[in-house]
Amino acid sequence: MLPRRGPAPPVDRMDNAELARMIESEHPYRGRALFELCDRVGADNDAATKVAMLSRLTSLRQARLFDRVSLAWSAIIALLAAETPHAREEAYAAFGALGVEEQRDMLDYLEVTAIEEAHPRIT
Repeated sequence: MLPRRGPAPPVDRMDNAELARMIESEHPYRGRALFELCDRVGADNDAATKVAMLSRLTSLRQARLFDRVSLAWSAIIALLAAETPHAREEAYAAFGALGVEEQRDMLDYLEVTAIEEAHPRIT
């Protein structure tokens, strides 16, 4: 049985730094905090920078959402989907920080041969 998490924190009312600290501390609701921060990357360069930095955390690289997709991959995908110059630059750097095998797996998942070709849509 999983431990009780307690009530979800109001991530929509937290600033970027608070969300980043929550994610870094491996809070039980770190996924929710990461998704809130990812929702901001299209309009907030600070959020994009933080998401890219956080995608390098071992804990996010190991936490699977489903199949091969980790929280780190979801962060990189959110950066790509934002389609801003800063977010894409951060996405390329975050992707570059992955190991070669993980890069290959992510490209396969995104069905592209280079990260620059990826233009995922998040709905």
